[in-house]
Amino acid sequence: MPDAPVPAPSPAPGPSTLLGRLRAALRARHYSPRTEQAYVAWVRRYVQFHGRRHPATMGATEVQAFLTHLAERGQVSASTQNQAAPDGVVHAKEGHRLPVVLTRDEVRAVLRELRGVSQLVALLLYGSGLRLLECLRLRVKDVDFGRGEIRVRWGKGGVDRVTPLPVAVRPALAEHLARWRARHAREVPAGGGRVLLPDAFERKAAGAAAEWAWQWVFPAARSYARAGSGELRRHHVHASAVQRAVKEAVRRAGIAKRATCHTLRHSFATHLLEAGYDIRTVQELLGHRDVRTTMIYTHVLNRGGLGVRSPADMLS
Repeated sequence: MPDAPVPAPSPAPGPSTLLGRLRAALRARHYSPRTEQAYVAWVRRYVQFHGRRHPATMGATEVQAFLTHLAERGQVSASTQNQAAPDGVVHAKEGHRLPVVLTRDEVRAVLRELRGVSQLVALLLYGSGLRLLECLRLRVKDVDFGRGEIRVRWGKGGVDRVTPLPVAVRPALAEHLARWRARHAREVPAGGGRVLLPDAFERKAAGAAAEWAWQWVFPAARSYARAGSGELRRHHVHASAVQRAVKEAVRRAGIAKRATCHTLRHSFATHLLEAGYDIRTVQELLGHRDVRTTMIYTHVLNRGGLGVRSPADMLS
């Protein structure tokens, strides 16, 4: 059974309100929680912009006015404007942007400035090419030390994939999991040690919520009381905590690049191509549906502007 993305701990809203019906429709179509949040936020902004009129009373004219407001007053990027645009509306032209990539020495410098869970997560982002939330949503059962691989469940676009588990991270990760397994064993008899399961599996095998295999690889330090039942559950580490740690590590390392957690994934792909790996292999490891998405990293490989030697370097 696929490990679907975990929804927010709050109960699903009723269908009596506009946003409630929107959420119900998105969940029926198995959209991810982050996509649901984005859609709800845009509908809320759209309705507020037009004086809280119901969308059913508005049409293309009101949509165009809202998008024009975003472009002219909000000064949002083309990608943000396109995210707000419904089907059938002309989208803004997006610029061509090359990803920020760190050198191997810069990656080492950033990792040296990190500690604990943040360092483990960063090493997996770079060593396995994971997106940040893909890494934080890993369950214990998804990490296979014997085969040296990580199974990404329900990645972007709802696609599962397999990616390598770096040898460099295995000792520290095994020690991290051993500590949490001991803590988990102490919490279960007291009614704790439970996590939220994918929707269908939650109904069919509720007892699995306390099983070690379903626990988060990177659990949050504190539990929360589930709405309604009051049952103690534990979520995974929040993405913002790792993002802050990486941003601070980049600053302390003295790297003058706008590097983020996602930069480590970009660096993973670029360094694999530099090492001679086939672009189709890199595409599969990254989970890209279209190889054209992966092709962006071939542009990063073209050092010095399309890989040419500058005439200034030939003067001597």
